[in-house]
Amino acid sequence: MSYIAQSTIQAVNHTIDALAVVGDYVRLEQRGGRYVGLCPFHNEKTPSFTVNPDLKLYHCFGCGKGGTVLNFVMEMEKLSFPEAVTLLAKRFGVPLVYEGQQDPGASLRIQEFEEKTELYRRVAGSFHYLLMQSPEGNRAKQYILSRGLGVETLERFRLGYAPADRRWLFLFLSKKGYSEAFLASSGLFSSKYPRYSFFSGRLMFPIADPQGRTIAFGGRLVSGEGPKYLNSPESDLYKKGQTLFALDQALSAIRKTKAVYIAEGYMDAIALHQVGITNAVAPLGTAFTDEQAQLLRRWAERVYLFFDADSAGHQAALKAILTCRRNGLAAEVVVPGSSGETEAAYKDPADILQEAGPEALQKTAKNSIIDFKYLIIRSRSFFDLSGSEGKAKACAFMFPYLETLDSEVSRMASIDHIADAFGVDRMAIIHDYTSHFNATPRYVSRRGKEEENPQTGESIRMNDELYLLIAVSVHYRLYPKLRTSLLIKEIEDPWAKELFIALEECFIYDESGMDAFLSRISREDLRNFVVKQAASREFSSNPEQLVSDGIKRVKQRRLEKRLHEIVMELRMAERGTAEELLDEKRHKDAELRRMKEDKQ
Repeated sequence: MSYIAQSTIQAVNHTIDALAVVGDYVRLEQRGGRYVGLCPFHNEKTPSFTVNPDLKLYHCFGCGKGGTVLNFVMEMEKLSFPEAVTLLAKRFGVPLVYEGQQDPGASLRIQEFEEKTELYRRVAGSFHYLLMQSPEGNRAKQYILSRGLGVETLERFRLGYAPADRRWLFLFLSKKGYSEAFLASSGLFSSKYPRYSFFSGRLMFPIADPQGRTIAFGGRLVSGEGPKYLNSPESDLYKKGQTLFALDQALSAIRKTKAVYIAEGYMDAIALHQVGITNAVAPLGTAFTDEQAQLLRRWAERVYLFFDADSAGHQAALKAILTCRRNGLAAEVVVPGSSGETEAAYKDPADILQEAGPEALQKTAKNSIIDFKYLIIRSRSFFDLSGSEGKAKACAFMFPYLETLDSEVSRMASIDHIADAFGVDRMAIIHDYTSHFNATPRYVSRRGKEEENPQTGESIRMNDELYLLIAVSVHYRLYPKLRTSLLIKEIEDPWAKELFIALEECFIYDESGMDAFLSRISREDLRNFVVKQAASREFSSNPEQLVSDGIKRVKQRRLEKRLHEIVMELRMAERGTAEELLDEKRHKDAELRRMKEDKQ
């Protein structure tokens, strides 16, 4: 199998500008010799996120996340390691070199991906031309303009029109040189009739990935019979539960505001963009999923749910609130009406734009309430609070929301509000809640993932050996000095020993750079510990002296330990053995004395 050459990875690590890369996502300020900013991985008001441009490392002292710039790009863009290397190589002009045995299957898959995204790009362009220029597409064009969208918006979202003749697309692409077999596998045609287009007589919405590559289509019926909306079938390119419509258009605004509007459909999301709310996206014919929430969590902290004001829309909002909270996103619900409690006519963003105009849509979008208050309002409408049974059901309705909260303080405060809202004793709610969830142990995450029990978990503690190995890890050029001064068997601390092994492997395979070193550490907690220490800049001053002193301390501790062992052995030794031990003790005492004299 072919893979990116190690020389390319090292070249990327050496070439990239850490401040420029991280600065695309975080506003950094220089404070002394450090660059700090607000962490993109958790919500904070005081900067605890730091970047070391020399080592090309990042670390957050608040949430503990850290690693190399490559790790940062992988985390922010949700890319694999090869994808992150490729992305940064292209940005900084590093030639990509591959090595190893070629894998025809892998190469073919990469080629098919590129060919299909290029095909979808061209098809989107053709559909757009037909909408904007052809007589047949004029009806769809007039319809979309009548909904309050401008021509610039049509251009920006590349809206198009698929002809009513289901054979048109096959004939058109065949003339462009595409083979019948390739078109049959493209997802653009009927599986039963491979020459008949999947979409016909529809207003077309190109669906793109976060990088802006067209990977699928959605089509709205303009006339005739059939489902109102139709999406491309799922494929290697397109997973609807993992994709969000308009994310490529909204990404810049989401990064800037740390917030995102989620509407129900294509038209709703585009309507919000039309009136300047450019951080709007929409799911693709499904409920808002955990995968979509995790995708947004890379850039957003807060979600505004702008769903239809009907029963189905309210049900979707209830599910979406739990999805948001379960995945670390704060949520608010947009509610028509000034009070937030009085429902207006059943309208969605697209209807509001068409019937009431841009200003009305902008005003409505700003009228949101926090998810907890929204749930209280909905529970009051669902249950009769005049009796104990209704109050019990109303409280139970809130339990799934309580379970999504990570903070026990937030959970208890919410229970207090529920008790006040429904006129129920606080302790009664706590009893029912804990019974409902079987009193989950506190060292089990509220998101269902088992975590290490802090009472029994293994911890990493700094000592002389570990301090020395981290200093050498940060200043890899000093490893040859350590290598000739200490043997790995002289290191007792298991964490330090693993770092020693990783450094030796880098030395043997002629690898350099923090990324190569960290990749050879098997324990994630140890990797994070090294990154955290490196980010502290404690090891930045006079590294040669740090390493020299560290080597002496480790050797001195070993001598002192051995002398203590000799004393204990002498108490039980026979005459001949005792003489040997005394001789060893004299040599060790002299060595220790010289070492202490050298330090003075």
